Amino acid sequence: MNRRTLIGAVAASAALPLLNRVASAQTSPKTKNVVFVHGLFADGSCWSKVIARLQQKDVNCTSVQNPLTSLHEASEAARRAIAAQPGPTVLVGHSFSGMIVSEVGVDPKITALVYIAARAPDAGEDYTALAKNYPTPPATAGIVFHDEWGQFSEQAFLHDFAGDLPLEDARVLYAVQQPFKKSLTTEKTNAAWRTKPTFYAVSTRDRTINPDLERFMAERMGAKTIEIEASHLALISHPDAITNLILEALAV
Repeated sequence: MNRRTLIGAVAASAALPLLNRVASAQTSPKTKNVVFVHGLFADGSCWSKVIARLQQKDVNCTSVQNPLTSLHEASEAARRAIAAQPGPTVLVGHSFSGMIVSEVGVDPKITALVYIAARAPDAGEDYTALAKNYPTPPATAGIVFHDEWGQFSEQAFLHDFAGDLPLEDARVLYAVQQPFKKSLTTEKTNAAWRTKPTFYAVSTRDRTINPDLERFMAERMGAKTIEIEASHLALISHPDAITNLILEALAV
């Protein structure tokens, strides 16, 4: 080996640790906190499978118990959870709670937004009117109201909401579903997705929100989008895919 080759080899060898550190920095999450918000017909435990996977990667996770009473009260619950985080945070919402993500995601502590088969109207937009541009999903007919409080019938929950889960698991989830106040579904939000990096998971077998509506909202947001062959509950039936999407958001 001549002198020039030797010097080059030594320099390359010395550079390897630096290159490895750079590569590691590029793939390591920049953000280590995640706040989850659940939608209608659920509670905060619906994120358990995703939380367990993120905790294995030393991600700090908090799942909000959404009161399902009003957008204001639901947003305040999410804001309290965000304020309690020790640093920059990714905000993740499923289904109806996409409204909450869009409302409170403007918080400067939030670095990215993740929508899982979620509502994502524009600022001040009437989501119900937007949804009428698409065929009504089958689950809608299964909502039963008692005074001002609604929830799914057992048939609608098992078949249309949680259709790709084992029956015994779906029945447990049905038993713990939380009723929501009817007026909650008519409220309007901000559009935090206009100013924050955004990610979206479309459920292609969704019978609760029309998959084409999900695609429209994701495309309009300019979100990094994945499609999962799943029911409305991809966070439970496909937790690995949802976890990986959140990890991408954490790396922003």
